[in-house]
Amino acid sequence: MKNFQFGWWTTGRDQAAVNLFNTVWQAMEQGTISGRMSYLFCSRVEGEGSYSDEIMSLAARRKIPVESFSALHFELELRKKDRQKWRTLYHRQVYQRIEKYRCTMAVLAGYMWVLSAEICRKIDAVNLHPALPGGPTGTWQEVIWQLLEKRADRTGAMMHLVTPELDRGPAITFFSFPIQGEKWQPLWQEFDSLVKEKGLEGVKKDPGEKLALFKEIRHQGEIRELPLIVQTLRALSERKIIVEDGRLLDSRRRLISRPLDLSEQVDASLEE
Repeated sequence: MKNFQFGWWTTGRDQAAVNLFNTVWQAMEQGTISGRMSYLFCSRVEGEGSYSDEIMSLAARRKIPVESFSALHFELELRKKDRQKWRTLYHRQVYQRIEKYRCTMAVLAGYMWVLSAEICRKIDAVNLHPALPGGPTGTWQEVIWQLLEKRADRTGAMMHLVTPELDRGPAITFFSFPIQGEKWQPLWQEFDSLVKEKGLEGVKKDPGEKLALFKEIRHQGEIRELPLIVQTLRALSERKIIVEDGRLLDSRRRLISRPLDLSEQVDASLEE
């Protein structure tokens, strides 16, 4: 269904942002995602970063309209004094640039700035959060430490609607995987031994993110994140899920009460 359109929002700060852009583009080229990218918005301008420059160049070569506006250099003093007001003014400028595309769906893909409440009312933005629906908030590092502290049985990631409340918008899709069981037992034993010796705060400092359990949880989540984004866009393009004015509807336009579990599809893609 080629009438599915979305804008791609990125800061383009690392290679992962480039990989994500390319993966979704290839999925569209192969027909996995039946839709088109109406525009690319980058919160950096040319010359601010090599990765953002690469993404903008790739988009231009693929005939995707590119809009860029530097967040870093916009109203520096205001950003220090009143971050909320700064967000509102910055995203007003962004909206003026993207309004002409008449595309109300935005996919935040490595976009490093919190959206203003005002723009959340104007567009339906979706974002990846590396935790299960209702799970921990914060960065992926903070999420993993919370999982370890609570000795969680499972974790995963979700695509959710963006709201002014950080990481708490309604989940659209998710995947999950176990972090307990025979495979994981030696890693938990090492963690428990270190906690007994140093306490949790001590483990956070040393070995920190080099902890084998921490690294494996991150690895298993990370390899599934790209497939989740692709499969979510596929479900949206096939109208298995409809996002409209901040609501989630099914193909019959009934309100959806639960996010779509894509664990099976995501795991299958890892075997291809």
